[in-house]
Amino acid sequence: MLNIDGSKYIVNNNLKNYLDNIKKPWGILFYRVLWQQLDKIKTSKVLDFGSGFGITANHFASNNMVIAIEPNSELVEARIQENDYIQIVGDLKALKSQKDNYFDVILCHNVFEYAKEREEIFKEFLRILKPGGIISLVKHNHAGRIMQKVVFENNIDEAEKLLNGGIIEVLGFGKVSYYKLEDIKKWCKGFEVEIIKVLGIRTFWALQQDNKIKEDPIWQEKMFKIEMMVSNIDEYVNISFFNHIILKKALKNYALE
Repeated sequence: MLNIDGSKYIVNNNLKNYLDNIKKPWGILFYRVLWQQLDKIKTSKVLDFGSGFGITANHFASNNMVIAIEPNSELVEARIQENDYIQIVGDLKALKSQKDNYFDVILCHNVFEYAKEREEIFKEFLRILKPGGIISLVKHNHAGRIMQKVVFENNIDEAEKLLNGGIIEVLGFGKVSYYKLEDIKKWCKGFEVEIIKVLGIRTFWALQQDNKIKEDPIWQEKMFKIEMMVSNIDEYVNISFFNHIILKKALKNYALE
């Protein structure tokens, strides 16, 4: 069962509101689906880059060795820490201090939308990831965001803005700069990397306007079941609010060009 109530106070009200949202049923569903998609990660060396409130780091620390890196000291102060993991306050510089070919798994969830040195960060991931290791990226899906703006929020003006290449902001985190699968492929230059899966998270849930029904445990279980059923079907992945991309580094390394 997902428990994310172990955090400390947060000074920034925007971040407090964000954490409060995570604790609500729609936030909990996100993590249930994500962790189910990564349920084979056990007894591994895991890096959680952009670890935020430590929710994912704490979860995987129950049966893995986890190092978490997060640049925002305020989020680190408020992090979940029921299980033991190493927390580093830092960014790209902290990433560069990690050993070559060390980690079995790298987790990077909803981070690249706000990062400036995307390609450099990704190259570091591939350097410190063991041959045969995996990278789990969760990214905002542009089409899914537009779908939510129109259907859930009834905010057609912002949907049109997004369709025309405009930028929106997430409260407490800043402007969302979308990226595509083709961008990730470019960042892999110099390494042989296989895209294992592209999965969906929050396909139907993000469109449900009745927040009251989301409190019903029976309804939650039914929604979780159907979300899992469609999470690997392309038609639904294409309109999901988040895309979960799982990549695998080849067993043989290639020199960077």
